[in-house]
Amino acid sequence: MTAEAPAAPALSHGRLIPVAVHFDDLDALGLLHNARYPLMVERAWAELWREHGFRFEGDWAAAGDACNAVKELRITYEAPVTRPGEYAVHLWLERLGTTGLTYGFRFCSADGALTYAHGTRVLVRLDPATLRPAPWSEEFRTAGRALLRPAG
Repeated sequence: MTAEAPAAPALSHGRLIPVAVHFDDLDALGLLHNARYPLMVERAWAELWREHGFRFEGDWAAAGDACNAVKELRITYEAPVTRPGEYAVHLWLERLGTTGLTYGFRFCSADGALTYAHGTRVLVRLDPATLRPAPWSEEFRTAGRALLRPAG
């Protein structure tokens, strides 16, 4: 008789995006370097939006909703990542405003069961000519609403 592995927790909101930790992402102590967590979260976020057709390809004027800047980043480290391998980033929106948004994230095991770090990031959509806040497109807002964490 073989024991079955426990089922991964079901996500009540957001998306789980696979990411890989490589040997050169580790620091001198063999731990995932603290600066790599936000980088991997950013890559996962970019992948999620590419799936919806939003991407930056070098032209800010043509970037549309991909023309945005980080206003705030908060991260809490819960457990060290001690080896290369497959992991995931759980992403969701906490708030979707007219010109800004706040997204939540967890850097976690590939199945989402273990959290290594979590946090939030605030983005502001920018007008490429003035670099002042600009409204998100309705297409972006529609895609974003599907990622909102339920209230409560």
